[in-house]
Amino acid sequence: MMTPLIRRFPLAVIVLAQLFGTSLWFSVNGVGLSLSRDLGLSEVDLGRLTLTVQAGFIAGTLFIATTGLADRFRASRIFAASCLAGALANAGFVLVADQLPLAITLRLLTGLCLAGIYPLGMKLVIGWVPRHTGAALAWLVGMLTLGTALPHLLRGSTLGLAWEWPLLGASLLALVGGALVLALGDGPHLPPSSGKVRLLDGLAALRDPRFRAVAGGYFGHCWELYAFWTLAPFLVAREVARLGAPEAWIPWLSFTIIALGLAGCVGGGGLSRRLGSLWVARRALAASGLICLAYPLMTWLPSGVLLLLLALWGLTVIADSPQFSALAAASAPRERIGSTLAVMNAVGFALTIPAISITTALWEMQGAWVLWWLLPGPLLGLWVLRPLSTRDTAPEGSAR
Repeated sequence: MMTPLIRRFPLAVIVLAQLFGTSLWFSVNGVGLSLSRDLGLSEVDLGRLTLTVQAGFIAGTLFIATTGLADRFRASRIFAASCLAGALANAGFVLVADQLPLAITLRLLTGLCLAGIYPLGMKLVIGWVPRHTGAALAWLVGMLTLGTALPHLLRGSTLGLAWEWPLLGASLLALVGGALVLALGDGPHLPPSSGKVRLLDGLAALRDPRFRAVAGGYFGHCWELYAFWTLAPFLVAREVARLGAPEAWIPWLSFTIIALGLAGCVGGGGLSRRLGSLWVARRALAASGLICLAYPLMTWLPSGVLLLLLALWGLTVIADSPQFSALAAASAPRERIGSTLAVMNAVGFALTIPAISITTALWEMQGAWVLWWLLPGPLLGLWVLRPLSTRDTAPEGSAR
């Protein structure tokens, strides 16, 4: 009885499942201050745990892309299985958090599982909602953003409890997300795979100059995005200390800054229907890059002003992501969309590793000035997008 009801609202089901599944991503960061206090983990240790998730995600997406797994098996089943495995790995972290090698191994496994959630969520959206892809993917990436912020909310709402509870809560949410997608199933709007799996199927779209330009813009965006999300609690903690405010403000403000990306994604998705995905992607990337440039020069301003600037950065830093995915999907081979998006994700997320590593390693020495290490991402992303014309990316719903 529930399945027909669920299939009446496929986009809502997918984005809710994406929210729940991706809460695993930054689950450890949400309790980072507690881990530092209770277990003695340093900023560098927390950075390593974040980097390990990214590395697992990259390995998983490369496996999906080079084997054609995403186009050979039902996306809903891969998504559900990944949610189950990711929930178990994330819960297992609770048992070994004080043993760094084992903790890193379980975060690596969590990242591997996320590779079956995020790219497959995009394929599910395309299969169920083929029209207005940019607007639909905006909701999906918005929920990825909210899922990233969710551990901070879980920590803020459980400050009277041990740090293990927010982690277990994220695992429970992932299980619910997997069950929702399993009940929904795959959409009817993608052609079936030929069943032939070739090693480099996911790289086929790179022969298209338009796809290469879109991918280059996405790669520049990735260099900035996850490092900013990793640094957000550090930046917030600096301003909370300057204000002399309670430490309890840190998870709530961190959640707000990251979660504002949902509004940026959805607002950008609405604009893409009138102005095109390329128009939105360029302007969001330029706005976040400008804030990245300006912030270290403005640290003398009152903390309230800087927190507002961080909120604006959180709003713009992710708004271009669904539009890059929509542009990539439009130029990818239809029968290999899953593999193509997976390989683009893999390369993009590989670039997050040096960005996170550099900024977390240098935070104690450079403070807010580490943000300038992120500036090459938006600058290079805008540069590689130059050959594209808005005529090549008409507003959604118009003839292409």
